[in-house]
Amino acid sequence: MGLIYADIELINGDDITLARHHVIGEEEIKRMHVSALVDTGSYMLCINENIQEQLKFPVVGKRSAETSDGRIIECDIVGNVELRFKNRASTLRAMVLPGNNEPLLGAIPLEDMDVLIHPQRQELIVNPDHPYMAQMKLK
Repeated sequence: MGLIYADIELINGDDITLARHHVIGEEEIKRMHVSALVDTGSYMLCINENIQEQLKFPVVGKRSAETSDGRIIECDIVGNVELRFKNRASTLRAMVLPGNNEPLLGAIPLEDMDVLIHPQRQELIVNPDHPYMAQMKLK
């Protein structure tokens, strides 16, 4: 099986809250569409410094991570990331990889959104057993 990519939307969850309270307008919510490598070997959503710089997620901590070449690096953990894929959404933390590394969609967000890798079509799909699972209405 080859590499699987998913087109996802990342949104600053703090901005969503501010818009709900009419502190900022809907048009001021920071959001971005990215293509992320679906990586079941990673457990978190991983973004890069460029995405972090544009969306301005708050840093909530640090965590050590092992890279694919075996190096151990320390990465910022950012919070209140709203992740959207098709009719699914998840609010979670993300690990910030250095530089312009490829974003990774790990096991935790995949599980939370109830999505699956379809091996024949080589794509990420909504679980066909739960196509309309109790999902929040996406704006």
